[in-house]
Amino acid sequence: MGASVMGWLGGESQAAFPWKLLLLLAALAWCAVRALEWAWWRPRRLDRALRSQGLRGTAYRSVAGDAPLTERLNREARSRPIPLGCHDIVPRTMPLFHQAMKEHGKTSITWLGPVPRVTITKPELVREVLSNKFGHFEKLKFGSLQRRLHNGVGSHDGEKWAKHRRIINPAFHLEKLKRMLPAFAACCTDLVKRWEGLVTDGQACEVDVWPEMQNLTGDVISRAAFGSSYLEGRRIFQLQGEQLKLVVQSMSKMHIPGYFYLPTKTNRRMKQIQSEIEGLLKGIIAKRENGLRTGKATSDDLLGVLLESNMEHRRGAGNSKAGITTDDVIGECKLFYFAGMETTSVLLTWTMIVLCMHPEWQDRAREEVLHVFGARTPDYDGLSRLRIVTMVLYEVLRLYTPLTALQRRTYKPMELGGFRYPAGVVLMLPLLCIHHDKDVWGPDASEFRPERFAEGISKASKDVPAFFPFGWGPRTCIGQNFALLEAKMGLAMILQRFAFDLSSAYTHAPFPVGMLQPEHGAQVMLRRLP
Repeated sequence: MGASVMGWLGGESQAAFPWKLLLLLAALAWCAVRALEWAWWRPRRLDRALRSQGLRGTAYRSVAGDAPLTERLNREARSRPIPLGCHDIVPRTMPLFHQAMKEHGKTSITWLGPVPRVTITKPELVREVLSNKFGHFEKLKFGSLQRRLHNGVGSHDGEKWAKHRRIINPAFHLEKLKRMLPAFAACCTDLVKRWEGLVTDGQACEVDVWPEMQNLTGDVISRAAFGSSYLEGRRIFQLQGEQLKLVVQSMSKMHIPGYFYLPTKTNRRMKQIQSEIEGLLKGIIAKRENGLRTGKATSDDLLGVLLESNMEHRRGAGNSKAGITTDDVIGECKLFYFAGMETTSVLLTWTMIVLCMHPEWQDRAREEVLHVFGARTPDYDGLSRLRIVTMVLYEVLRLYTPLTALQRRTYKPMELGGFRYPAGVVLMLPLLCIHHDKDVWGPDASEFRPERFAEGISKASKDVPAFFPFGWGPRTCIGQNFALLEAKMGLAMILQRFAFDLSSAYTHAPFPVGMLQPEHGAQVMLRRLP
């Protein structure tokens, strides 16, 4: 490097030498100033602007932000399991924000690398941020790291988001979801038959339901999304699971500029997985598009409906480039897996665990299922009448919110809740903390009380509404009805055939790894009903 620079400097006349040296020094000075602006001056400037309004929080010390503190608090939290039957999980699952809000107030500052992050916990302010009527708040982008996992509608903003949403919407219309129920039922039937083979002679059998639910929802999304390409879909599901673990491991290195481009073992593996997933999806999409053009393919699955909607959008605009590209379709398919599989698997897992802790509600839910369906396979009309099951699922979503937080960024100065936020501040919406807030849900906020939803979501909390498991506003999760319908089907078919209690091997240790997972598994004792 030194020799090449000297060669460059010495390759011209001596008269030109000072000018080239000055240019080099100016470039180095510019880089140093940019680095100082990013790493020190800008964070300090934003910090002063926030603290001058009375906000308090953790101190900014380095470009790592609160990453070292977060790692230490997470390690301490993970060393202490929660007592069985206790649902006060925020101190264990979100220790940094729990401590910051306890010491500095509910609206407090923490640091995401060199970027200040302010917690917003008042439900009316959360609704305002998520409604984003005037486009004042933008999604937080994680660049190549996010694309490794998915690049679907949830990661877009502005007109691109609106176009994707219009094209994808038909795939999640109620009539389309009804046609997917046989796929849901087939996967659930496979699960309960396998469990029936494990539980013999009336003896209870220990089963870790966490991997079982991951497999179930992976099967469901594979069948519902890809139909006849189900086996190829299964491979994608397995790869996406591995990719999620690697992405979560890499999140702690986000503050290191350019880290995700370094040829580390983890980065190389993530790139390999991304390439394999996209190759499989391109093959499936190409075959399906050819089938749709020749009238040989059906559109009963998510991919078929998406491609058909995209083709109609292009025809309506009279422009073959008006729809979304193949790469966009691949991004949406990856999002089907990430959101569709993970959300429902954690919901069903925590529901079974909680119903073990509260057997009276397990009995009530089973009685309702047997009253509506008897021994027959659940159908849509019956599932829509499961009032107690719905109350249970809502309460589990509140206490064990799958995605514990959302984040938005101010791209220009904004006033919110009496504070003025400069451009470049991250607004942290800790959904799990809000769902456990006694000021919002009452003194029993950390207790399992499904009856709080007896009159629906609108009457469940003091500040209405304050229930955000699927987000809020125009960007509410498009797969909400899909996830709830799948969860009702799965829980109903399990309750029809089994009773279950917690195994002595179970440790109550919820922890967010992407979604809120049971850190040491979810071991239950299954007993087959007579």
